[in-house]
Order: sequence, then structure tokens, then C-alpha cells
Amino acid sequence: MSLPTASKVLFGGDYNPEQWPEQVWEEDYRLFDAARIDTVTLGVFDWALTQPAENVYDFTLLDRIVDRAEAEGRNICLATGTGAHPPWLARAYPQVCRTDFEGRRHRFGQRHNSCPSSPVFRRLSAELARRVARRYAGRPAVVAWHVGNEYGGACYCELCGTAFRGWLRDRYGSLAALNTAWYTTFWAHTFTDWGEIEPPSALTEHWRGPDHTAFPGITLDYLRFMSDAMLANFRDEKAAIRESSPDLPVTTNFMGMYRPIDYHRWAPHLDFASWDNYPPDDTSQARMAFTHDLMRGLKDGAPFWLMEQTPSVTACRDVNPLKRPGLLRLWSWQAVAHGADAVLFFQLRASRGASEKYHGAVIGHAGRQDTRVFREVAELGAEFDRLGDAVLGARTPARVALLFDWDSWWALDISDGPSRLVRYQQVVLGYHRALWDAGVDLDVVAVTADLSGYDVVLAPALHMIKGDVAERLAAVARRGGSVLTTFLSGRVDENDNAFLTDVPGPLGPLMGVRIDEWDARGPEVVNPVRLRSGDHRLEVESRLIFELVIPTSAEVIGSYLADFYAGTPAVTRNAFGAGHGWYVAAGLDQAGVSWVVRRVLERHQLLGPYPDVPDLETAVRVGPDGDRLHFLLNHRDEAVEVAASVDGLDLLTGDRIEAGRRLCLDPYAVLVIRADPTG
Repeated sequence: MSLPTASKVLFGGDYNPEQWPEQVWEEDYRLFDAARIDTVTLGVFDWALTQPAENVYDFTLLDRIVDRAEAEGRNICLATGTGAHPPWLARAYPQVCRTDFEGRRHRFGQRHNSCPSSPVFRRLSAELARRVARRYAGRPAVVAWHVGNEYGGACYCELCGTAFRGWLRDRYGSLAALNTAWYTTFWAHTFTDWGEIEPPSALTEHWRGPDHTAFPGITLDYLRFMSDAMLANFRDEKAAIRESSPDLPVTTNFMGMYRPIDYHRWAPHLDFASWDNYPPDDTSQARMAFTHDLMRGLKDGAPFWLMEQTPSVTACRDVNPLKRPGLLRLWSWQAVAHGADAVLFFQLRASRGASEKYHGAVIGHAGRQDTRVFREVAELGAEFDRLGDAVLGARTPARVALLFDWDSWWALDISDGPSRLVRYQQVVLGYHRALWDAGVDLDVVAVTADLSGYDVVLAPALHMIKGDVAERLAAVARRGGSVLTTFLSGRVDENDNAFLTDVPGPLGPLMGVRIDEWDARGPEVVNPVRLRSGDHRLEVESRLIFELVIPTSAEVIGSYLADFYAGTPAVTRNAFGAGHGWYVAAGLDQAGVSWVVRRVLERHQLLGPYPDVPDLETAVRVGPDGDRLHFLLNHRDEAVEVAASVDGLDLLTGDRIEAGRRLCLDPYAVLVIRADPTG
């Protein structure tokens, strides 16, 4: 099942008319017309309104809300309302509330407070979804179902303990297999009865917070279990929806690089991916590009929805910076450039009270349309109207893949040694930044993805080797491609147990190296690395982790310059079949990472058109009819001048573009060029 049918990029956002008297609705829709808002997400937090008691359902208000949106000609993304449970539910069934990592049973409050293993919660949330779908499935304005909201968190109650033990039975089949996987001969932990197993928490295996555990295998499995437990909640509601709505797509809003939930495990169960983009500052353009690509990669490259973004400020951080003029437009177009077929905001009208009253909105408390934010939203809406259906269904023609793996993330971040300062997410983002700076179209994919269509595959910090990923990476190089991996890769199997072979384990033959020792130091310790390949030379810094490499067949590309291992390899390249395996053994600085990545890309002629123009982002989408759409996004606060790389039509201005013509891009400018057909 694909995205909802549309004639243009859908534009709108979360709307909560239940917070306002109906006379305000009339003014809101007048302003929505002015801003070209065509899509509203309704009912995300309506459980207490639609079910005021266990055996009482009241859709009177939601009926009026849906009726009005439909009468106003809006598309509706209709939520099941289960993003937060109501007070009566917690009072009647206290076990519905979560138990935290420290073992405290919570009372009613906040929103991520429902135990995913609670039979009561599962029954009542599914029943509400069932009734919402049954009531509104036939409404032509409803184009998609929205289940829950920003799933996350964890619970450590007895219900979860029981469910965890059942999950383990299914995974391992026997206590003998479980004991082997968890290496329980260590510290007299051998389990002789399933009932002896406890959720890993501050009261059991953890000695200093969630990332410090005596048994990483137990904690790793609990992370997997909790992700699956919340997925079961989503699937409960989706199944209930399907009883009366077999064809309308169902989604839930992800949160990008969110560690507690393995979105790759969830992706097959969503009809389309959607996510909420709340960058921490004005310099997150590369990080946002990565996350857009990650969300697109969840569904094999299919377009996604940008379900939420603020038009101005957030309200959840200690400091909440304002989006500078032009960034709302630029970042929205960046989402489209990377695969979004919908651009939605949170929120359309600002809440009057509670914790999000200062969160940005299209319409502020005064209800004005002569604000800068409203004008920028309206101008963006007009641009999407002019664009029409040009990008809908378009895909990214990537020849580069970046592997992202939640299991490696979890395993590396909870590992005792070599260094807790080495964080999986930051390592991956550094290698992605090198690709982004080089102007590369890429896919961010799971380790289970088909790699046969890629010329270059980057697998930084691929700590855990699962299934046949080592063989598939080798196949990429064997047929002429390039594979790059780094320090701390190939260390453990799927149970987080070390391979009984030289590091980097199953990746060793491809990389042509073995790691004899490794050194970890604080961030103040720098070991320079000299890089050399052909005419390219550079001296860079490395920090945090320094692996001592013994080449078995690889050639040396970079060497350490300090400490007792001065002169030994820090970066290597191994000829493998018709291609290469690259190994980066040191925590290179960004300049070093970019140097290595560019050497890899150059072999395949994959550098983008402007690799030496900082913060000028390029992206390509190819439509179902073969049209190639080229996006140029100037993330700088100053103008930049470059030569056009293609002949075509600027879809936002109607201007003809000729290859080689000088283009002057204003600060935060956007160009969308439909390239002329070739041949």
C-alpha cells in the first residue's frame, strides 16, 4: 500500500480545534485558505474526549471537527487518539502506567506513560482505534490513519517482565541457548528457570544508568523486546483499523535517529513512513539530510511524509532558538529534495496553555496573518501549488549506500570498552557529513538491505555482524565496488559476543587487515595521521580510538605519527576482486574522514557537481515518468554563485536554465530544476 493519492505536495499540519470554541474554527479556516493549507492531522490526543469512561464513547465533538474539515475541502490524516491515555484509565487500572528504570511505578501524567505489555491498555487502545475507523472510514476527506504518537520510552514492570520472558522463549527456544547467548557462566548468572529472568534495570544488572550494564546481552535483548512490544501496540491498532478500512494507508510519526526504537523492525508494518523533524539548532542541515534519507530508506526508497516540524520555535529544550527568516522554506524544501511528498507543521494554531503554549505555530495566540511566520508559510504554500505533482512519487537515484544499524548502535553504546566517548551515532554522522559535503545522492539503509545496486557502501562502526552482511559487503567489492568500514567494526555477533578470530572478524578478508591491539585516550590526546593516495596528501588529527593494524594484504593509505605505534597503518585499502575494501582504524577528524571518503568516491566518479562549495546542497529525484528534478539548496547566510550543471526549467520561477550559466543563489535560496530529457 502506497502514499495517499494527491495532486501536489500535501501542506498543513496538526490541528487541535477541540482546544477552541467553534467560532475560532471559522477564522482558522479563513487563514488556512490564505496559507494554502490543504491537509490537517486531527484527533492525536482525543482519547479522554472520545472515551470519557470505560464503557462510554462520545464522538459528538470529533464528528463536528471532521465535518468542518471535510466541508472546508481539507484532506484529513485522522489519528486514533491513543497518544496518551485518559485519567480514568490510570485510576481504574493502575498497572497501565509504566514502571521506570529505577523501579518506580508511575501514576497518571505526561503522555508516554502506558505500559506496552498491559492487556488492558492493548485491549482498550485497539478498541478505540476500531471505533474511530468504523465511524470515519467512509469519509472521502480522510486520506490516512495516524496511530499513536511518537512511540518511545520503556517500562520495567512485572507485566513487561512476564512478556520479556515469553519473547525470550520465542527467540531462543531453550534456556541452554539463552545461557550461551548471554554468556551467563560469567558471574554465576546461569539461569535454570525462565522465571529467574528479570528486566535489566537499576535494580538488577545496571550499575550506573541505562548504558552501564554487567550483561550487555541481556540489556540488548531488552531493548529489542521493548521496541517489539510497542510495535505490537501499533499492530493492534492497525489490525483494528483494517476491519473497516482495508485500503486506506496507516502510519505513525517516527522521530528520526531515535535510539529506543528500531525503526527498521517497524518499517514493514507501516504503509508509508512519516517523521517529526525538530533539529536542535540552525546548523543541522547535514544531520537533517541524513535523517530524511534514513526515513526514505525504511520503505525501500519510497517517498515519506514530513509529519511535524515547527514553523518557528520548539518549546521542549532548555534553549529554543528561532528559525531565521528563510529557514522554514529552505528546510521544508530540503525534506522534499530527499523524498517528502507531504510537508506538515506542528502546530497550526498555538495552544493557549500547558507545556507547548510557547511552541511555534502557523497561527499565534493573537490569530494574526500579518506575522513573518505566517507570511513565510503562505509563500511556501503558494510554491507547492505552483510545483503541482512534479515530485510526487519521485525517487532518489542513489549509487551510494550508508548502513545504519540499531543493534550496532545499542551494542556499542552499552559496551564497557574500549571507550564510552566513541558514540555510534556521532561516528555515522561524521561519515555521512563527508558524503553530504561531496554532494552525493545516497540511501541510508539497514544491514539487511539489497546492496546489489550500489557502487559504494559505507559501514562505519559496524560493530555487530548479523546474518550474511559480511558476504554481501564482500560481493559489492568483488564486482568492482568499494566498501568502507572503520574502527570497532566486526567485533561481535548478534548476541554481542566477540568473534573468536582476529578483528575485524568476518570483515577481515575483505579489509585485508587484522587488528592486533587498540588504544583509547581522552579527547585531549591527539595522534596525527598522514594520509597519502596518488597526488593527494594531507595531515590530519585523530582522537579517542586508535587501532593497531597489521596488514595481511592491504596497502597503507594513512599512518600514525605519534606514540609507540608511530609509522603503523591508520587507514588502509585492500584490493578485493575488482574493487576495494577500505579500513579506517583511527578516530579521524572531519577533514580526515572527508579526505578518505572523497578518495573512495573519485574512483567511481560520484562527486556531486559542487563538492568544493560549502553548504550548497544538491539532490536529485526521478519521477515515475523519468523526469529528473535537480534541487539546489543554499544553506549559507550569504549568496553563492555557481555554474548550472544541467539544462532545464526552474519549476519555482518558470525561468529557463542552461548548463554552464552562472547562477546566483541568495542566502537560503532554493532552485528546483526539471532537467531537459537527454537523447
